[in-house]
Amino acid sequence: MTGTWTTLLHTLKLYSVYLDGFLFCRVRYSQLHRWNEQLRRVFGNSLPPFPPKHYLAMTTSMADERRDQLEQYLQNVTVDPNMLRSDVFVDFLKLVQLDTFSITTKKVSLDIFLPDGRSIKVEALTSDTAERVLEVVSHKVGLCRELLGFFGLFLIQFCKEGKLSVMKKLVDFELPYVSLRSSEVENCGIGLRKWYLDPSLDSRLMDCRVAVDLIYMQAIQDIEKEWAKPTEEQKQKLEALRKEDNQTKFLELSQEVRHYGYVQLDPCTCDYPEPGCGAVISVGNNEISCCVTLPDNQTQDVIFQMNRVKCWQVTFLGSLLDMDGPQQTLNQNLELRFQYGEDSHWQWFVIYTQQAFLLSSCLKKMISDKMVKLAAENPEMQIEVPEQGKSRKYHVQQSQQKACSSFLPRKSKIKIVEVDCGFGTIKEDL
Repeated sequence: MTGTWTTLLHTLKLYSVYLDGFLFCRVRYSQLHRWNEQLRRVFGNSLPPFPPKHYLAMTTSMADERRDQLEQYLQNVTVDPNMLRSDVFVDFLKLVQLDTFSITTKKVSLDIFLPDGRSIKVEALTSDTAERVLEVVSHKVGLCRELLGFFGLFLIQFCKEGKLSVMKKLVDFELPYVSLRSSEVENCGIGLRKWYLDPSLDSRLMDCRVAVDLIYMQAIQDIEKEWAKPTEEQKQKLEALRKEDNQTKFLELSQEVRHYGYVQLDPCTCDYPEPGCGAVISVGNNEISCCVTLPDNQTQDVIFQMNRVKCWQVTFLGSLLDMDGPQQTLNQNLELRFQYGEDSHWQWFVIYTQQAFLLSSCLKKMISDKMVKLAAENPEMQIEVPEQGKSRKYHVQQSQQKACSSFLPRKSKIKIVEVDCGFGTIKEDL
């Protein structure tokens, strides 16, 4: 299950639940309690403990204890992939999303942007999940159903000078119509993009014409927007192949292009080689590639290999919320720090970016891609690869990499969010 959740308790005993930094829903304890009872009737003792009811007024310490228990419950409830796919799980989250933003279930027309910038209209319901909308889009464009797992829907901001910023990937149970309406981000839309970060996986899609069209469009877009960085010689060859409309050869040559198939983040800052350095981060092909601007304005390329990343965590710095407006998005004062090992020495590196949650999702995706690839090469070994709440079993030893964190006291200005599961910290705001 991708996406990191954070909840904030308000004076009216409502929990504001945030998904990847954006308000997802507001719910009461009683709603969560009923939801837990419904889940327990289906899944029994496999559910984590749920914080009990209190029939008398709660003291501050009791409220803190409930917050901690609810925090752990929300983190652990997403462990079972069967639960994530269940009607009782998805239907509740659909309902609270609609209720939070006072949106009724009705037919709507959604604009879905393709990688070349064109948009297509699809008919959907406001209550349709991202998983359902992706199925409708695939049917509209003729994408082979068995290849749906290689693509995803993203919330994208279209910026000046033709640039774009990938804000987040929509998770399966998220309602695209609601997320778009509630985002309050200018020039924002829903885009269809491939969702794998191992460029060699292109080969799995080459037998489907529509899939080839889509990754061809994205390859051209990534080169034009300078996410992928071909040499002058490669540019000339790619342009010749593009004029010939030779998509297969174009994609084969693209495999050799630097940062082909990577996700590039907006300009940010990092603490390496010294604090406050500007950086452009590109993530893909089992590496975190950083183009760092030094204090003397010289640039330095730094590569971190994923097989040396032990763990990572997303941290909120300072205030958790921007209280202006009904959306109340989390302040874009975020960092992702990861522990990196080299020559038997472990060191923490920090990236300060408003796309910390997206970066975390990309790191998890690279591990997932690696496991899928190993599974294909070693079908006799078993491994379970979680992706979007779905579990596939393979026969390979699972990677020991993980996202981890600890939780600081609730009154601290720093909140550390668990990124290996769905839900994060709770802060009481009374």
